[in-house]
Amino acid sequence: PTAPARLPYVPHVPPMALLGKVTATTFALERPRCVFDGHADAFDAVWLAVAFANASATFRNPLSRADVPVYKQLPTARSYMTLETAAAAYSCSAPSPPVLRVGGDTACRDQGRQDPCNGPLPSPGPYRVKFLLMGCRGPKAETRWSEPILLRRAVSPSTIDPVPPRRGSAVVVIASILASLGAVLATAVLGALGAKVWGSLCHRDLGTDAFIRRSYRTHHIPPALPQPLPPGCSCSPPGPC
Repeated sequence: PTAPARLPYVPHVPPMALLGKVTATTFALERPRCVFDGHADAFDAVWLAVAFANASATFRNPLSRADVPVYKQLPTARSYMTLETAAAAYSCSAPSPPVLRVGGDTACRDQGRQDPCNGPLPSPGPYRVKFLLMGCRGPKAETRWSEPILLRRAVSPSTIDPVPPRRGSAVVVIASILASLGAVLATAVLGALGAKVWGSLCHRDLGTDAFIRRSYRTHHIPPALPQPLPPGCSCSPPGPC
């Protein structure tokens, strides 16, 4: 078969700020536009080849769609192909999203069939990718391999320090001074309110409001005793039975 045309385009992660541009299992890739114009026909498809960086040199383009390496073989074959897309979606006039996400289909882990899948990447990598234009007679054009793309590493719980960092002595002194000032201010406010209330009581005219002392006979009321516990109930302080 005829060797595919080598295109100068190099796939890359988009340079603009993007939420989740690189995660522990996925990464965003800029969608190539106008790259395959002049090489693609109406029925051609563009694939993305994904390989571990140290295995990209040994990757071999499949001769037909039946030979495409699938996601399930990545741990052993060290590469796979995914994101099969009609070549027209990459033309200059196609209204398409600006980025692609590699590894975004979490349902791939549960699929038993051998169809191409865009499953989560199993390790940080690094990975290299390239686009491959496939026709009915095999590969027609391919881009260059990307630079190595390293995913984020998950933080191990054992590396997290459970003890918060100690504050500096200056911060502790300032906090103590502020707390003391707050206590003094609260005491002054309460004292002023108490003096005002006491003064109003002292100046009240008790001539007509004075009560007459009367003699009262009080009855002795024994203290209330706790009720006996019902059988089989045990209590433990401080809560009730």
